[in-house]
Amino acid sequence: MSHTTASLDGEVAIVTGASSGIGEATANALADAGASVVLAARREDELNAVAADIEDDGGDALVVPTDVTAEDAIQNLIDTTTAEYGGLDILVNNAGVMRLGPAQVVDTDEWRQMIEVNLLGLMSLTHAALPALTDGAGHVVNISSVAGIEAMPGGTGYNASKFGVNGFTDALRQEVNDDDVRVTLVEPGLVDTELSDEMPPEPEPLDPADIAHSIRHAVTLPQNVSINELLIRPTGQD
Repeated sequence: MSHTTASLDGEVAIVTGASSGIGEATANALADAGASVVLAARREDELNAVAADIEDDGGDALVVPTDVTAEDAIQNLIDTTTAEYGGLDILVNNAGVMRLGPAQVVDTDEWRQMIEVNLLGLMSLTHAALPALTDGAGHVVNISSVAGIEAMPGGTGYNASKFGVNGFTDALRQEVNDDDVRVTLVEPGLVDTELSDEMPPEPEPLDPADIAHSIRHAVTLPQNVSINELLIRPTGQD
């Protein structure tokens, strides 16, 4: 299915980390554009609330509780999506965690969690989704961070996970070009989400909807237009 207009009518999108923040806002934005949205995260109650909001607005949403660090859960997400809708057009890899602290004193379990969720989970879900995405003109949107291009003290594990996302995404883009699959890397600066609680005070943060609108723009462009990278900071952030 090609994205030839600003509408996503008839298209199917999976959004991970859809229970709050950027994921929730993106799910709403894609549903508003006409997509059937599959909501994936660990918190089922929150997912049900997001789905209810989408359906109240006339959209279509399916809740599939998913832990992106579990291979069986990932495969269940793909199988459930394709069984319900017959295919997959858009994958938004948004699930993520942030744990900050100096390398000398950090709990290494926090490093492990960030690598497993932010990087390996994203890679594994993409791997599982690619057969469905390459069956048509699919689109992978990977949510990274400014921390994927700029290191910061206290960010050793988080930086490592997001630098990894950036490298994986560009390599993937080059691999699937011939399959007519587009790949977009989104690198938000400070956004007002649960993750921002870990950050020091900054200028006024972005709203999750600001990122969601940019994602909607990227996936609704004509198929021959591929936005490879979006770096989005709030005005005033260094």
